[in-house]
Amino acid sequence: MTTEKGYLGVTAPISTAESTEREKEVTSTLMEELRNQHTFETVEEARTREAVLGRVAALVKKFVYQVSLKRGLSEAAASAAGGKIFTFGSYRLGVHGPGSDIDTLCVVPKHVSREDFFDVFEGMLRELEGVTEVSGVPEAYVPIVKTKISGIPLDFLMARLALSSIPDDLSLKDDNLLRNLDERCVRSLNGSRVNDEILRLVPNVQVYRDSLRCIKLWAQRRAIYSNVNGFFGGVAWAILVARVCQLYPNAIAGAIVSRFFIIMYQWSWPQPVLLKQIEEGPLQVRVWNPKLYPADRSHRMPIITPAYPAMCATHNVTASTQMIVTEEFKKGADIVDRVIVGTASWSELFTKHDFFHKYRYYLQVIASTGESELQIKWAGTVESRIRQLVMKLEYVDSLILAHPFIKGFEQVSHCISREEVCQVAQGQISDAIAKRTKADIEGIEDASTVHSTTFYIGLLVEPKPMGSVGPRKLDISYPTTEFTKLVKAWEKYEESQMGIFVRNIKSTALPDYVFDEGERQPRQALKRPKTGKGPGKSNYTSPDMPNKKRRSEMPDTVAPKDEDESGIPGLSLNPAPAPQSIKERELAPPSTERIMKIQMPQVPLRDSPALAGAVAAQ
Repeated sequence: MTTEKGYLGVTAPISTAESTEREKEVTSTLMEELRNQHTFETVEEARTREAVLGRVAALVKKFVYQVSLKRGLSEAAASAAGGKIFTFGSYRLGVHGPGSDIDTLCVVPKHVSREDFFDVFEGMLRELEGVTEVSGVPEAYVPIVKTKISGIPLDFLMARLALSSIPDDLSLKDDNLLRNLDERCVRSLNGSRVNDEILRLVPNVQVYRDSLRCIKLWAQRRAIYSNVNGFFGGVAWAILVARVCQLYPNAIAGAIVSRFFIIMYQWSWPQPVLLKQIEEGPLQVRVWNPKLYPADRSHRMPIITPAYPAMCATHNVTASTQMIVTEEFKKGADIVDRVIVGTASWSELFTKHDFFHKYRYYLQVIASTGESELQIKWAGTVESRIRQLVMKLEYVDSLILAHPFIKGFEQVSHCISREEVCQVAQGQISDAIAKRTKADIEGIEDASTVHSTTFYIGLLVEPKPMGSVGPRKLDISYPTTEFTKLVKAWEKYEESQMGIFVRNIKSTALPDYVFDEGERQPRQALKRPKTGKGPGKSNYTSPDMPNKKRRSEMPDTVAPKDEDESGIPGLSLNPAPAPQSIKERELAPPSTERIMKIQMPQVPLRDSPALAGAVAAQ
């Protein structure tokens, strides 16, 4: 479809030319590579999804019917009350892959409350045949119920409309449906409305889907697909690809992808990416407007949703994540240029990220509890605040950027003592603990199970100035202290049940679980070989070092061979309590020959977050 202007979008197309023969060739090879990368689900899984959605649609009607009867409606009125599901996200856009979840919106009439959704509907889900897990999070920014039915993951949101019944032919396009709704219902409806509007605003839906499937896979492989961590989420990537499709309405997928990277790399941020002009509507709600709202002016890479009320899908982007995404756009543009001329293959575009090889220093943020369900909520709370830590780190002198990884690493550890519990809470999981099973600790008096999730932030430090002597210092005690205060300010935080621990480690001390099998390079002794150039003059760089830095960026001296590599030498890394043996080691007097010092906060034992929940359960 086109507008009265004759084109889609806020500007005229850059080109309306048809794709060339070469672009058709590379599109063919792109689709072949996407199939090789297993981005398409099987026919059997597609049928299973359709069957599951059919069962869910019937369940929602049954849910509304039961609640209607409880509210005193007649049998006929309860039957007519309806209830309808709408899908959104990757499934609605047609770019989902094997194992992808289905984002599902349950639309209910006005007499069905959010409490009913979490009390009644969640209970009905638990009793449904084929359901293996159900987890409701009513206090979330967008309240959600997560479940898995017949192996298909689903995320349920609920929106209550100001209607007495929900007809089967209901469309969510009408802005007036948003009248008299609370903010949570407006947010829940927004996902489906935005997806529908995106599909309405692209010139060729199939070309759009093929192009978006490519960009999604690339962003996931490059570890820049995460809204919560300050990168772009699914909606943002969907809007970016849609905008490029508008600019080249007659191009096919290979041409869209090739233009995507160069356009995004050269985009004049903070100029917003818009699929249509921002519209006013019937509600007294905030619409994105940088002229009116200072917070909107602070958005670094604004990508604006096309459905009313217009919102910024990328408000979480920080200075660091903007640098990282921009660098990835440039790398992608270089690769695709070579694909077009025939000197590279599409598989190179989907090369896995090098996050755990890229930096010399990392921060570990470890969230831990003694219960699996509590851990999901606590780890989610900590993850949602990692971005705040990144923003505080960006103000630290000598730190160029703080790079958050897009997911946490979950572990379940079976401990036989209080000391082991504390070690696990600080990310120090020995081989003995890692290999131990639940059966191994049965009958042991002090045994307990610890659930932990570890998040990582890579630290890029300025090169040491030429001619400077002595160890460098990087004081990150204030950001880390403020971060721990922030997560502990969560209204449901319980010090006796939840642990939060932040420490810095060298790349050589990264645990094996962050690497794929065979990915980790052999660890080499850190002692520098003699080169005959005199002390401090070597230009030697180990090929196994995580990042191939210039000599000026490498430490002037290295630690002794027997030095503990669990962190930066000679520093206390514990804003949480440690067993005495660990504490004594970490507080050892610094050597006169040390690499860069990273200053962490010293937290008194009584003020430290402890993993008492697991211990209390002994």
